Amino acid sequence: MGSILDKCGGAPLEQLAAGAVLLSEGETSGRLYVLQSGTVEVLRGDTQVALIEEPGAMFGEMSVLLNQPHTATVRAQTPITVRVFDDAEGFLRSNPEIAFLIGRLLAGRLNAATTYLVDLKRQFEGHGNHLGMVGEVLDVLIHQQDEDFSLGPEREADPRL
Repeated sequence: MGSILDKCGGAPLEQLAAGAVLLSEGETSGRLYVLQSGTVEVLRGDTQVALIEEPGAMFGEMSVLLNQPHTATVRAQTPITVRVFDDAEGFLRSNPEIAFLIGRLLAGRLNAATTYLVDLKRQFEGHGNHLGMVGEVLDVLIHQQDEDFSLGPEREADPRL
C-alpha cells in the first residue's frame, strides 16, 4: 500500500486524537482518507470488523465509487495522521493510477470474500439451513451488474461520429 501513500504526498495532513470518527456508517461525506500513521478501527454497527495500522490504507473509497453512504464507521483507535481528500471523486478521476490501485485493492477483497464463500458452499451444500444458500449469495456477487452504470462524460461517444 506504500505506493498509494507515495502518490498522496500533496494532500493535506490531519492529525486526529484517539476516538475521532473519520467516517460514520450510513452517512455520506465525499471524503477519502489515507492513513499515514496510527491505528484505526472499522466498525459495522457495534461490531469491530478490523484494526488497521498499515500506512497507505485507504478509507471512504467504497462510498465514493458506489455513490452511496459509508458501509462502516472508521474511528481512530490511537492518535493518527491521515491524508485527506475532500473531493474524493475529483481526486480519483484525475489520478487514474490511484484509481487503478484502488481497483486492485477492491478486486483482492472481492476475491477473498468469494473464496471464503466457495469454501462455505462446499462445506454446507445440501443443508436445509441458511448456510445452504451460500451458492445464491455467490451467484449474486459474481453476476450482479449495476443497472445505473453509465459512461462518464469524458468517456461518452462523440455525437459527431
